Amino acid sequence: MIEARGLHKRFGSVPVLRGVSLEIARGEVVAIIGPSGSGKSTLLRCLNHLETIDSGSIAIEGETLVSTDAAGRCSYASERDLRGIGRKTGMVFQHFNLFPHLTVLENITLAPVDVLGLASDVARTRAEALLAKVGLKDKAGSYPARLSGGQKQRVAIARALAMEPDIMLFDEPTSALDPELTGEVLRTMRQLAEERMTMLVVTHEMGFAREVAHRVVFMDQGELIEAQRAADFFAHPQHARTRAFLQHML
Repeated sequence: MIEARGLHKRFGSVPVLRGVSLEIARGEVVAIIGPSGSGKSTLLRCLNHLETIDSGSIAIEGETLVSTDAAGRCSYASERDLRGIGRKTGMVFQHFNLFPHLTVLENITLAPVDVLGLASDVARTRAEALLAKVGLKDKAGSYPARLSGGQKQRVAIARALAMEPDIMLFDEPTSALDPELTGEVLRTMRQLAEERMTMLVVTHEMGFAREVAHRVVFMDQGELIEAQRAADFFAHPQHARTRAFLQHML
């Protein structure tokens, strides 16, 4: 579903990704953990073309998003192809990015109507089903200002799912929430995992990584240090940097 090879990315003179390679299979849930500033969020943004890479290659479901030639020149797909590839992935951010002047239902139906060209009644039916799925059927007419943080994030998940992506990317989806609101968002993500949604999740929630992810990836200083099956990762971390991080987090 995702194949990234040798990704390098700099912001000015600062290297943020240093040769990161990662593959994700259909139906797999992969958690990315690591200290702040390790390049986790930048990796997700590069996979979703919210950031451009300096070198390397990315393919989404076998379609090339970007490649690098023998001379080191980076080449992205055409704008038309980028739009098509981009629709394969949905992304949920730390902050909810809901439109404050639109109701919950309007937030969810906007892109399916404007981007996918769905009829309004079809988009509405889909949105209502997704709100029921995330436990917010009664909030369709509410505005974001009337929702808790956990509710806003679940609306953001429903909005991403409304585009019917094959892959969901989550960038620390609970980091902006109070602890008591984190559980409701994680329950929604667990449900998606049980439905075999392909998911790449940047998270500080070690319990979620241990219990839900098939594999856990540890990043530090722009490098992918270690990747293992979740049970093995927590029971037998191989790298000293991984062990030090887990000792701090657990």
